[in-house]
Amino acid sequence: MGTQITLELAEMTLTYSKNHMGQDHGCLYQEGDRKRLRSDQVDYDYFEKTKEDPALMEMAFARKLKDILPRLNLIGFTREQAKFSYEAAIERDREYTSYDDDEATPARDLMSFDEFCAFVAAHPVETLDNVYDGKKSDEKIKGRFANDPALERIPGSSYAHRNAYSERSFFGELIGAIDPYSLLQVLADNPENSEADVVWQHGPLVEAGWAEDVEFFPCARRTQTFLIATEGSSDVHILNYALQVLRPDVADFFRFIDVSESHPFSGTGSLVKFAEGLTKIDVQNQVVFVFDNDAEGYEACQKVKRFTLPPNMRAIILPEMEVFRAFPARGPNGIADADINKRAAAIECYLDLSFIKEPQPHVVWTNYKKEADVYQGALDNKEAHYKAFLKKAAPAIANGTYDTSKLRAVLESLITECSSIAQGQLHTNNSGLW
Repeated sequence: MGTQITLELAEMTLTYSKNHMGQDHGCLYQEGDRKRLRSDQVDYDYFEKTKEDPALMEMAFARKLKDILPRLNLIGFTREQAKFSYEAAIERDREYTSYDDDEATPARDLMSFDEFCAFVAAHPVETLDNVYDGKKSDEKIKGRFANDPALERIPGSSYAHRNAYSERSFFGELIGAIDPYSLLQVLADNPENSEADVVWQHGPLVEAGWAEDVEFFPCARRTQTFLIATEGSSDVHILNYALQVLRPDVADFFRFIDVSESHPFSGTGSLVKFAEGLTKIDVQNQVVFVFDNDAEGYEACQKVKRFTLPPNMRAIILPEMEVFRAFPARGPNGIADADINKRAAAIECYLDLSFIKEPQPHVVWTNYKKEADVYQGALDNKEAHYKAFLKKAAPAIANGTYDTSKLRAVLESLITECSSIAQGQLHTNNSGLW
């Protein structure tokens, strides 16, 4: 019979391989997701008799679907990609439409993507019968779906019964016209599915000798990571620490330029030249150039965008925020509220500036940018805010007394841009993983 390895949601198979590793799903998981799980490929009677421990055969990765979604986005399998995959399934279905006497049969009224999502969400996977009975008829196996007219409107539904042995397995075959990762996006629409585990159990395959244990490891693969290039060292330290503390679920997808000794491309001008160089030598890495939300950063970001960046590179500025539209700023006439978006909002402005009580947080206008007709500014006492965040903020973040809302907006902007790059890469490579 051989040994199977599957990717499953609530014991419903999404994809499988036999006698070999198949698709590498390690990027969906982190080290904390490695655990022992019972397997129907393990002879527990044997282990009971021999008093041996089946631990190695039970090794698996398991993570709740809701916690896998952000990781799916960062490898390009976004909600938009799920729609793209479904529409491709419709086209494939129509290509196989049967013909009689050289006259095409009428095209089936297939579900729209939204209708498909609603159909999937209406049937939580764990509520479907999953008992195997070799005596069941096709109608019994289909269960609640036996006489459902909706089946005729699902791409590829005519083949769903071939490998089904239960109501749950039939449902998996029925909705399996789109790739497994896109299907996970759709399945997550139902909160019950979101709480279910997505399991990749490799123990039986390894113990049977079809693969090595070292082949199964978690975290983003090298080609799936993003190099984040910033203007200065403080940007690197703040963004890296913020990811570790606020988004540890995806932190392994991000790499930063080594600034342990000094920043090799410090300043907006140097970062622009670095971006131009990478563009000209056709670097294959996924790269995001991050500029401050100030006058110099905005100007530099526009220059980089004019380089005709390849699809694996993007340039962004830190997000504009409402709180910066009336921010204390010191000029020749003292301190007055001003809009510092695209003028003076460097990375330190996104920290909790109330964490240090004195002096009052404010920016200082420094130099006039003639071409843009705006003043450049910088946060006063920014070094103190930067050091306080890295050295003292962790307990306050943990107990919720440190305001992380602005930093979360930065990370959300960065993650969204990276997800867009990854999705574009799937299309560039045509089929992605499948």
